Amino acid sequence: MNISTKPLRTAVALFAVGTLLLTGCKKDPVEINPTGTTTASNGYVDNWILANMRYAYYWADKIPARPDTTLAPDDFFDSILYKYNATTNPKGDRFSWIQESSADLTALLNGQTTTSGMEFDLLLRTQGSTDVVGVVIYVLPGSPADKAGFKRNDVFYSVNGTALNTTNAGIAYGSGTLTFGLATVQNGALTNTTTTRVVTPVVFQENPVFKDSVYVIGDRKIGYLMYNQFVPGPNGSTTRTYDNQVNTVFGKFKTQGVNELVLDLRYNGGGDVQSSTNLASLIVKGLNGQARVPFVRKEFNPQLTTDILNDPQGGNDFFYNYFSSPANNIGGQLSRLYVLTTDRTASASELIINGLRPFMTVNTVGSTSAGKNVGSFTITDDNNASNLWGMQPIAFRSYNKNNESDYWTGFTPTVTVDEPYGALYPLGDTRDALLAGAISHIRGLTTGGRVGRVNQQTVVGSSLSRKQGGSVIKLPQTVSQKLLNQ
Repeated sequence: MNISTKPLRTAVALFAVGTLLLTGCKKDPVEINPTGTTTASNGYVDNWILANMRYAYYWADKIPARPDTTLAPDDFFDSILYKYNATTNPKGDRFSWIQESSADLTALLNGQTTTSGMEFDLLLRTQGSTDVVGVVIYVLPGSPADKAGFKRNDVFYSVNGTALNTTNAGIAYGSGTLTFGLATVQNGALTNTTTTRVVTPVVFQENPVFKDSVYVIGDRKIGYLMYNQFVPGPNGSTTRTYDNQVNTVFGKFKTQGVNELVLDLRYNGGGDVQSSTNLASLIVKGLNGQARVPFVRKEFNPQLTTDILNDPQGGNDFFYNYFSSPANNIGGQLSRLYVLTTDRTASASELIINGLRPFMTVNTVGSTSAGKNVGSFTITDDNNASNLWGMQPIAFRSYNKNNESDYWTGFTPTVTVDEPYGALYPLGDTRDALLAGAISHIRGLTTGGRVGRVNQQTVVGSSLSRKQGGSVIKLPQTVSQKLLNQ
């Protein structure tokens, strides 16, 4: 059952060669502002793909010796991947992707998109039905959806007068003016109403620092931060505005004597590795003044490894992100960390879990994370203006200080909690199911296992599928040049 409007070839722009991305989990993203089509021939594009993949792909030695370069570029790219298979190749590639147009991805990876500001999941209305409803999971402050009055837990059943079903529900992702027909939930029953809300998507910069709070429960002071994308600053900015905002939040946590911490990464599909390192450095405990302690180590294919080692701007340190020693670190006040997770928790979010586990207990609450222990370059063609294709092949695998990386299937939660669609409390409310699960564990009321009911709804799509995490690291000069010359 597929209600996404496009496979993974749709229009979002790509970073120029010379950046490294640790992207979020791929979930059949929908079309976002397509701009332009390539005029380069299939043969040219396919050979460009092949040359770059043989150089940069993590599994370069698995590429077929004589692939068919007459295929359409997206089909060709797919044909040379070392594909994941749950039974025969569980550590294969789930995340490499290619797109024909390259207009919007740079902005997207910096939190700027054309959006109504309303993120939602699409569910079967009832089991066995083809009718679909949307449930709002969060709304960006100041966005058109916020101004229209949308809030978490709102339910809609129609868009522009058309009732949603498994065939047409992609219209909910539309970019024009959208009129949503609302439904109400009372005593578990869903009822359509005549109430409508109208939104028109705009270009909007999302602040990933969504909410922070401190809760005092008995002798516990619980710091809470909901962080939805690892982005250092607004698109086009050279300042790390959002990283600085995170630092300020931890300054408040430190001043207020927080002794428990809950990171809400349930919708965070990844982001800038340096922003992830910054956040981890505010939390880590036990460094005791040590310098150059690894947060993450990156492993590339043998050819890339050799070239990076030999590059004057590369060398051995390029493979590592080290913890820093920020003044607002609260590790000395903590004995453990709680991370709220779902299958949207991916990439740089999972680096937080894996990278901090050598230093402290990290409990996860929610559902199993995505299992993305790999990252990707974004590669575009600077040699041929008619080739607008861009690709993000998996190019490296991530390890923590103890050389641990085996979370291909995700991190299984310490406490399993479902988000109860139709009964969602505001994010940051202590009645929210995932936050309540963490607080119960903090108070010793549960030692793990499943808390609450099992969701009966079937999720068939999500607006979050449009969002790609990205981590930006400059490549050494020689390596960048080799990519340019492929």
